[in-house]
Amino acid sequence: MNKIRKGDQVVVTTGKNKGARGEVLRVLDEKLLVQGVNVVKKHQKPNPMKGVQGGIVAVEAPIHVSNVLLFNPKTQKGDRVGFKVLADGNKVRVFKSSGEQVEA
Repeated sequence: MNKIRKGDQVVVTTGKNKGARGEVLRVLDEKLLVQGVNVVKKHQKPNPMKGVQGGIVAVEAPIHVSNVLLFNPKTQKGDRVGFKVLADGNKVRVFKSSGEQVEA
């Protein structure tokens, strides 16, 4: 079970995008693709078979999972995440600061 999943809102803690907030688009092992964060320019060759036009395009590059915190909507800040086993045996994610369960 991952602490950060696809669809979560995260806050970047370090790097050139420090303080930026975005939604996780993909989880790649220890790296994440976050919407609007770590945007790089990529030179792309045209591919008429796929209908891809050539030129310089902006794409999101992966960012390491240790450089983001899960966004806590109650405190409006980034927060660390832990796990807790409920009485019925289900394992859920909780915010470390308050102990409240993460929605979704």
